[in-house]
Amino acid sequence: MKKTQIMGILNINSDSFFEKSRVNIHLAQEKIENMIDDGADIIDIGGLSSRPESDTISEEEEFKRVKDIIDIVYKNRYFEKVIFSLDSYSVLCLDYALSNGFKIVNDITGLENDDVCKIAKKHNATVCIMHMKGNPKDMQKDPKYEDVVKEVDSFFAYRIEKAKSFGIKDIILDVGIGFGKNLEHNIKLIKQQKHFLHFGFPLLIGVSRKSMIDKISPSKIEDRLPGTLIAHFEAVRNGASIVRCHDVKEHIQALKVFEALGG
Repeated sequence: MKKTQIMGILNINSDSFFEKSRVNIHLAQEKIENMIDDGADIIDIGGLSSRPESDTISEEEEFKRVKDIIDIVYKNRYFEKVIFSLDSYSVLCLDYALSNGFKIVNDITGLENDDVCKIAKKHNATVCIMHMKGNPKDMQKDPKYEDVVKEVDSFFAYRIEKAKSFGIKDIILDVGIGFGKNLEHNIKLIKQQKHFLHFGFPLLIGVSRKSMIDKISPSKIEDRLPGTLIAHFEAVRNGASIVRCHDVKEHIQALKVFEALGG
């Protein structure tokens, strides 16, 4: 079994920052099947955009967006082929997904809501705890840290203990690239992934086509795959073991070459 897992991104909304990652319900099934055929280990589905300056939507609206695709996953037993994750902090959406074949809670708020912890425990789900400074609406307005690694570490320590207090055992950690971080912060967190291995949990990295690439090499979102691959596999070299990406097929090929070369 390869040690690095590829998590494909499937957005069921109209405002995700990468237009080609947005799919409607009619295309979602084909996209899932393609990701499975391409070799994805995990598929992460989301109905709420968390791009910088995005607005929140109601829990009912989010549920309306994701319900049909959750039903498709369950009806076709896709969850027997790959692991499914819901990118959400909605108790309503998470409870429904975890009741219908999903196994991972991908919470950008890092288990801020106690009720999310209760739902995760109820279904014995794995939780992905992500660090975010602020919220999507304002998180990129001049974020500041005395030491970004220490602050993220402290956040993880606190939220891991919270998860354990609810009986949650299976945890993934995500430093939250681009979520309340500038370019310097992002680069430091990628280079120091190994630091967070002391918690004893898998580390997820998600740089896919993000603006940090544009800040290093000016480029449109659709032209950022090369930078994405470099950033992701630098993070893997430094300790990450789950790569969240829009381009599953290309990442699978890159991973095979990376591992063949001793990465």
